[in-house]
Amino acid sequence: MDSTPAAWSDADVYLSELLVGDDPDLERALAAQRDAGLPAIEVAPVSGKLLNLIARISGARRVLEIGTLGGYSTIWLARAVGSEGRVVTVEAEAGNAAVARASIDAAGVGERVDIRIGRGADVLPTLVGGFDLVFIDADKESNTIYLDWAAKLGHPGTVVILDNIGREGEIVRGDSTDSKVVGTREGLQMLGEDPRFDATALQTVGVKGWDGFALAVVV
Repeated sequence: MDSTPAAWSDADVYLSELLVGDDPDLERALAAQRDAGLPAIEVAPVSGKLLNLIARISGARRVLEIGTLGGYSTIWLARAVGSEGRVVTVEAEAGNAAVARASIDAAGVGERVDIRIGRGADVLPTLVGGFDLVFIDADKESNTIYLDWAAKLGHPGTVVILDNIGREGEIVRGDSTDSKVVGTREGLQMLGEDPRFDATALQTVGVKGWDGFALAVVV
């Protein structure tokens, strides 16, 4: 089979059907997001499951998510932390937060989720530290700000996941003028040079195209 975006997407759908399966709560969350006109930039189902597994494997009980959108990934994380765990999720747009709140509550994990509305740069300094996992999936131009706060609000052993680092391969272009590419490169450089992190990154292909994520631990 040729390696094409269509083939990547087909394989992703196959893996999702096999390893994620039908999930009415998550499917309703996506439908609500679409109905509200939110962009279709949520994580893929297999990536949502990966977030859930990483949180469970690491034993995370306090999770910080930067970028709520419609709450799809938030539900995955809230399930992972268990009934005694908590997720603080930061969303810049009040309309998005309202959609997310309804979907999170409908999924039965509302009591585990605290949605903070505002720009990350404004909200993050107001939070109490001690997070066990930080998932960053917001504006790429602010990646270094978010990573700095991930280190400040985490502790040694905190897992940090930085999403969307593939940028269709454009990350290799040091001369790029695309602000998302520039912000992604700056975030990756920070992960490679800042002594507070030990990190790696993986490229992915699938329903989200040529993408990827960085995985780090606070040291």
